[in-house]
Amino acid sequence: MPNRTSPLTPARPATAGPRPSRTGALGGPAPILGSAVLWGTTGTAASFAPAGASPATIGCAGLVLGGILLFLTSRGARSLPAACTPRERRLLALGAVAVAGYPVTFYPATARTGVAVATVIALGSAPVFAGLLSWATERTRPTTRWTAATAAAVLGCALLVLGPSLTARATPVDPAGVALAACAGLSYAAYALVAARLISRGRPSGAVMGVLFGGAGLLVTPLVLTLGVHWLATARGATVAVYLAVFTVYLTYRLYGRGLRHTSASVATSLTLPEPAVAAVLGVTVLGERLPAVSWCGLAVLTGGLVLLTVPAGAGSRGGGGDRRRQPGR
Repeated sequence: MPNRTSPLTPARPATAGPRPSRTGALGGPAPILGSAVLWGTTGTAASFAPAGASPATIGCAGLVLGGILLFLTSRGARSLPAACTPRERRLLALGAVAVAGYPVTFYPATARTGVAVATVIALGSAPVFAGLLSWATERTRPTTRWTAATAAAVLGCALLVLGPSLTARATPVDPAGVALAACAGLSYAAYALVAARLISRGRPSGAVMGVLFGGAGLLVTPLVLTLGVHWLATARGATVAVYLAVFTVYLTYRLYGRGLRHTSASVATSLTLPEPAVAAVLGVTVLGERLPAVSWCGLAVLTGGLVLLTVPAGAGSRGGGGDRRRQPGR
C-alpha cells in the first residue's frame, strides 16, 4: 500500500509536520528509503502464499493484522472518533472504505498481470485520480506542470501495458489486471485526500492513520473469513501474512513517520521513488516476469512523470494540482 506529497501523488501517512533535519541521513532519509524498499516488496511477498489462497485474501489478511497493530499502538487512535465532529467521522468512515479497497484490488491485479506492471499502474494512476478528486472536491484547477507530468505518467503506463503485445517473446498484459490496478490507484488517492483533510483540521496524523487502517481491517475481516483462512494454518501462509502485516503495513508507516519528523515533505517524496523500481526488479529477477524493452522504456517515462509530479517547482510554487499540502495515506 504502497506516501507521497501533494494531492497529485500516491500518498503515505505523515506526521503532523516535518521538522528540519538536524540528525543527518539517519534522522530522515534512511528511514524513508527503508520504507520505500519495503513497500516495493509487497507484491513479490504475496506471490509466495500457498496456491489455495485468494490474492485478495492475502492482502486483506495483512491489512487486518497490520491495521490492528497500527490502531493499538497509535496514540489517540481509540479516542479520535469521539473527539471528531460528525462530518469528520464520516470522513474517517470514507477513508477506511478506501483503505480497504486497496488490497481487494491490488493483490488480484498482481496475480493477473504481474507484480511489476500492477505496481507501476497503481502508482502511475494514483496521481491522476488524486488530481481529479482534488479538482472536483476542492475546486483546485490543475496547473500546466501537473498536466504535463500526468501526461508523461499516462504515456509511460500505456507503453508498459502495451509493450508485451508488441513482441512475441512475452505474454500480453491482462486487461482485467490493468483495470484492477487502476482501481487500486483510485483507492490510494481517495484515502490520501481524506487523511490529509482530517490532518489539516488539526487531528493527529498517527491517530488518523491508526483509525483508518484499523477500521479498514475490520471491514475486510468478513472477506477473509468468507474466502477461507485455511492457508494461514500453514507455515508458508502464516509467514507471508505476518510479513505483509509487520513489514509492509506496520513498520513501513512507522519508519516513514519517523523520517518525516526530520525531512521536508518534498525531499521525503523523492526518497520514496525507488518503490516502483524495487517492485519491477523483484518481479523480473525473483518471479521470472518478462518485460520487453518498450515496457522498460515506458517504466522510465512513467518514472520521469512521477519525478516531475513530486519535486517542487520552486519556492512558493503550489506545484502538482495547485495544493501542496502533505498527503498522508496507503
